[in-house]
Amino acid sequence: MASAYNNVLEARGGSLVPPVAQRGYHVVYRDQETNYCPGCGRSHWHIGRILAECAFCGTALPLEGSQGIGGSQIVRTVRRRLIPDPHHQHAA
Repeated sequence: MASAYNNVLEARGGSLVPPVAQRGYHVVYRDQETNYCPGCGRSHWHIGRILAECAFCGTALPLEGSQGIGGSQIVRTVRRRLIPDPHHQHAA
């Protein structure tokens, strides 16, 4: 069975990343704005060169002006369960 397109680039008009108008809404960290975390709703961030990470839950957002590998904008939310370490002593 022959495919209508020979490869992915032809299927997407010569680009792996569709034009902005066709991508829809993307959650990004915008400098000079109050950014609320989509994971927990708080607004304290650790800012890096490519990502901003929520200081409370660890949700990472790409910076608005950054380019990922190949121009990609990937957002991954990871929620970790807190498992207490019986060997760790908390300061009182």
